[in-house]
Amino acid sequence: HIEEAGVHSGDSACALPPFTLSVDLQKRLGEQAAQLAMALNVRGLINIQFAVKDNEIYVLEANPRASRTVPFVAKAVGAPIAGIAAKVMAGEALSGFDLSNARPRRIAIKEAVFPFARFPGVDPQLGPEMRSTGEVMGWDDDFGMAFLKSQLGGGVRLPDEGTVFISVRDSDKKGAEEAARGLAQLGFTLLATSGTADHLESKGIPVKRVNKVLEGQPHIVDAMINGEVQLVFNTTEGAASLSDSASIRRTAVARKIPYFTTLAASLAAVKAIASMKSSGRTEGAQIR
Repeated sequence: HIEEAGVHSGDSACALPPFTLSVDLQKRLGEQAAQLAMALNVRGLINIQFAVKDNEIYVLEANPRASRTVPFVAKAVGAPIAGIAAKVMAGEALSGFDLSNARPRRIAIKEAVFPFARFPGVDPQLGPEMRSTGEVMGWDDDFGMAFLKSQLGGGVRLPDEGTVFISVRDSDKKGAEEAARGLAQLGFTLLATSGTADHLESKGIPVKRVNKVLEGQPHIVDAMINGEVQLVFNTTEGAASLSDSASIRRTAVARKIPYFTTLAASLAAVKAIASMKSSGRTEGAQIR
């Protein structure tokens, strides 16, 4: 998954092959998955959710069933996984199927589709409760372009120019440097509230300041309504911060401004924009 643990797996974007896990770590995950399946005497499919922190592997859950990710994985690796699992459950031996080439053929990105636009006033903040109503798939040899295609499939058109608003929680500020620097190099203007602006300026990244909503007008929501913001990166921590920034996310939905509420997805979006601009294909309709 692209988003970290804490976002429901059904709402998280997913990449195959994984773009943040080392080959050694992927091997360890595969070994642990096999050991779990054997120990639980599972025939057919097993859905295991792992979390990794500081190279340590944790098991969140293991369910002896399929999941909505199975069709995505089957297409990404080129193998009829559900059909094979059904035959194994019916008594056929797994050794009777050639899965030696069941590996990702290109970079595949699964992205969730959300119904927020149909519910005015709803807060699109992602969390442990599943909110998506469907999913789409992006497919390319380049991660950024695959992520871009997944966004287009979900109805999100990333900008190739303009102003990006960045407001992130303290634990994300270091990671936000990479996103902000990348956007500045791509020609975007950066806009941030005081805390994020202070941090970015201390790292030599040019940024304009804007008031929080509670600090009075003109504030960030005014800028969004006036068409002055083309992309939003907004991560929060704590009930007070979540409530304070809800109007930003609601305005993004109402104004159809692309927004990302996790650092990982924000970084992926920067890669997508970089790939779009380097390819010269800035119109989503041209990308297949």
